Amino acid sequence: MKPPSSSSRSSSVVRKPRPPLHLFTFLALIFFVTILYGQDISCIFGQLDLYPKQTDSITKKGREKLPYSIGEAERGCDIFSGRWVWDEARPLYEEDDCPYIPAQLTCQKNGRPDKEYQHWRWQPHGCSLPSFNATLMLETLRGKRMMFIGDSLNRGQFISLVCLLHKVIPDHAKSMVLADSKRIFTAKEYNATIEYYWAPFLLESNSDNAIVHRVTDRIVRNGSIDKHGQRWKGADIIVFNTYLWWMSGDNFKILRGSFDDKKKDIFMVPTEEAYRMAMRTMLGWIKQNMDPKKTRVFFSSMSPSHEKSKEWGGDPNGNCYKETMLIEDPKYWGSNTRRNIMQAIGEMFSESNIPITFLNITQLSSYRKDAHTTIYKKQWVPLTPEQIANPISYADCVHWCLPGMQDTWNELLFSKLFYP
Repeated sequence: MKPPSSSSRSSSVVRKPRPPLHLFTFLALIFFVTILYGQDISCIFGQLDLYPKQTDSITKKGREKLPYSIGEAERGCDIFSGRWVWDEARPLYEEDDCPYIPAQLTCQKNGRPDKEYQHWRWQPHGCSLPSFNATLMLETLRGKRMMFIGDSLNRGQFISLVCLLHKVIPDHAKSMVLADSKRIFTAKEYNATIEYYWAPFLLESNSDNAIVHRVTDRIVRNGSIDKHGQRWKGADIIVFNTYLWWMSGDNFKILRGSFDDKKKDIFMVPTEEAYRMAMRTMLGWIKQNMDPKKTRVFFSSMSPSHEKSKEWGGDPNGNCYKETMLIEDPKYWGSNTRRNIMQAIGEMFSESNIPITFLNITQLSSYRKDAHTTIYKKQWVPLTPEQIANPISYADCVHWCLPGMQDTWNELLFSKLFYP
């Protein structure tokens, strides 16, 4: 399974001075390969156009050392382009060994019969990810504050990181506290906190209650990041995500004014335009509140769902339920919605000079239809007899079992933090 590799830009041929003969030979070879494999190359280059350019380490002054980095990635290595390989040494921790995993993600405790999904490791082409080092991570966080901000998928990544770290901390020296929209894990001996903050749109919305937020008529307040953002100030490392909650139709409701107004001024905009508004607002907040010489900001791309097995050539009426194998087609991408949103992110980040590290988890996660919680989770409401008779109807193909997929996301985060 081989996802897209880095594309190259074609350069113009200058007639003076005349190129040496071997250059003509090289160009002829490229032309021959393009004719022979043109369709594949077109697909690869087309997908890469969706990826945002990295804006975290390249500036007009050249390459600058980023906060917390201790080395650099191997030249020419894209850690997001690779394949999944079987690894008997995984998982990196056991479900029973991490008391912080919520019942919505404990697939083994909820009866999942297989464990193969826990044994896959992401292997980039041409290089390897650095091994996750919990002690290094904690020493780096000494006296610091790290935050995950976004929806429940970012909460899953937060829990995964806590599980990867807590095993090297004595029981008396750690704690987890739930406070309103936040979960705060404290490593006391390091004077460090890792926090999760519920903000599914990043902006103020009618879904901001961390407990009661399942509204179908979703409304976001235009440009309103400060209500949440005032509680993010002072963070040293932030990992943002926002995607899933925007996907409620072709158009989205935007509020002018305040939610406290008796008569609310609400207008509809295309969902992609609303999403771009959120990206612009987030970038503006980063510019005003994060010092690029001391802090780091990451943005995780969309976490793919697997709710329609016909997308990968499966049962037209099926989804991720009972899926235990990976998608092996390296060109698999999924719905066009993912392409459109990736395009929007790419354009926004490419036009900005604000330092932000993009974590491209989308395509490598797209192959993992086997790793979702499906029916093996605590249910929010009792199941009906009809649902029980048809498990496909209530299988969760959005969230991921822990340990599992999101541990890889944190390995990628670790790599980009220390080896950008």
